Amino acid sequence: MAKKKDNEVNVYSVEGEVVRTIELPEVFMTSIRTDLIRRAVVSAQANRRQSYGPSPRSGMRHAVSTWGKGRGVSRVQRMTGQRTGAQSPGTVGGRKAHPPRPEHDWSKKINRKERAMARASALAATKDAGLVVKRGHVFEADLTLPVVVEDDIEVLKTTQEATELLQSIKVYDDVLRASKKKIRAGRGKMRSRRYRRPRSVLVALSSSSESSRAFTNIPGVDVSTSKHLNTEILAPGGEPGRLVLFSESALEELRAW
Repeated sequence: MAKKKDNEVNVYSVEGEVVRTIELPEVFMTSIRTDLIRRAVVSAQANRRQSYGPSPRSGMRHAVSTWGKGRGVSRVQRMTGQRTGAQSPGTVGGRKAHPPRPEHDWSKKINRKERAMARASALAATKDAGLVVKRGHVFEADLTLPVVVEDDIEVLKTTQEATELLQSIKVYDDVLRASKKKIRAGRGKMRSRRYRRPRSVLVALSSSSESSRAFTNIPGVDVSTSKHLNTEILAPGGEPGRLVLFSESALEELRAW
């Protein structure tokens, strides 16, 4: 049996059988630049961040006066006729000294060529089994990465059929891993982001179809078309090495990158 080349992967049927081998597009030979990947992801996250800030009169809606000196107490502003401090940054209920400003620009720039390089680099990382394991993905050792499946994957109509395909390809353990949500650390849990769920398989198709909906219903599984692949979806959180499942047509479209 001829030895498989580094850029060759198996093509699996929807039943999980190896039907042939195929050469990966040239873009998968790109060097892996972790620094660019992380910068592109941070840039994408920053560019969709919405500016925010308090009301201009926030913490200032009090009738205050100062007692002045000579009373043996601090000269902080107090609510008129009361002893309660107000309005100053150092008092409870007072204004913030340096609040966030709505006019602040949170966006981060990245050069067009660097962004393209980051996307190609994140794509190349999907064929590196070591990086995929490092991200925490679970899959069979004899599986070739990225996983390529015949175009029959694009005509699946139900979530049951999609689940059976993932089981036959032997990546369903990764879906089970991502089905366990955890309580988020920090303040985010108080801001409508209480739970976080690991990212599982990314399914890349040649076009949006009913198959997209079938996979989207599975927790942790993301679906995209080859045209809309970007660094953030290929390397969530800036960590390269996502477990990706391509349809054969979607992989062919990457030869034009």
